[in-house]
Formats: sequence, structure tokens, C-alpha cells
Amino acid sequence: MITTEQREKLRGWFAGRLPDDLFEELTEITVDREEITVIGRIPEPRLAEDAPAAEREAALESRVQDFRERTREDRMAVAREAEHRFRRKVSWGVECGGRRTLFTHVAAPVMTRLRQPERQVLDTLIAGGVARSRSDALAWCVRLVQRHTDDWLAELRDSLEHVQRVRAQGPDAEPDRADHTEHTDDEE
Repeated sequence: MITTEQREKLRGWFAGRLPDDLFEELTEITVDREEITVIGRIPEPRLAEDAPAAEREAALESRVQDFRERTREDRMAVAREAEHRFRRKVSWGVECGGRRTLFTHVAAPVMTRLRQPERQVLDTLIAGGVARSRSDALAWCVRLVQRHTDDWLAELRDSLEHVQRVRAQGPDAEPDRADHTEHTDDEE
């Protein structure tokens, strides 16, 4: 969990480090313990307003693929520097024409100890064709919870940030230099 200030500094670092012509706009940077995901908007292909859906889909897919190949070296240079600096993998994605595409992303293993009733839920999702594996089923469950509890999770994250700020002010915190400046009558 990182604080809002750390997230802002991270976003600022990427905004300053990315080549100016890489994205039209840096739309989102997300971070967790393992990964930083950088998503930017790229220009849509120019098509006639009445272009068929299949043509529009093919043009968007082609634009995204071109961007991915054309910018690979620049993105990898930034990623290497960021991975060294922030100790997390960097993943990339774009938004184009209302569509979001992730190029790379970390699939982090999660250790779980599920009892039979929980495993049966996952197996039911597999049997119902919702998921291909227990891992997919668990990810589906997490996304479902996330969708229905965004406000609650946001409040919990805010609370955790508050706890981190209070902890940072504890007895092991670095005191301000001004706090250590003491004047005696002999010094004046």
C-alpha cells in the first residue's frame, strides 16, 4: 500500500520521464506491491464517420499494434529505469477509441488455503463456463467483489494511508532539523 503522496510522486516521475510524444495523455498509473501499470491515450485512426464496425475494430487493433512495436525501445528504457528505482515491474497499456489494451502485465501467484465450500464455489464457476481454472474463478470473484465494494475499498485505503502517516510520526521517525536546534545563552 502506498500513500497518495507516493502515488503522486510516482505519477510525476513518469510524466517527467516519458518522451513527450509517446502518449497524447498519460491517463492512468496504478501500483501495487509487484507492479506499476502505465496507461496512456494514443490517437484514434482517421476513419469515415460511417465506417463499418469491422473496419473500425481492425483499424483500432492495427493502431495499437503499431504503437506497441514502434515505441518498444523507448518504453523498455523507461521501464528498466523505473524497475531499478521503484523495485517493481512496469507494465504498459493504451487507450484508443474507447478501448483499453494491456501489452504486458504481471500475473502474481497468490497463496490461498481454501476449505471445501470455497473450492466448490470455484469449481461451480468452472463448470458453468465462467472460468477456465480455479485461478481464473478466484480472479473473477475478486473482480466481482471489487465492482460492488469500490466505495468501501476506497475508504479502507484512505484509512491505511492515515495509519501509515501516524506510524511515520512515531518515535523512530526522522525528526526535523528545526526540532534539534537549541540555543543557549552562551551561543548568542
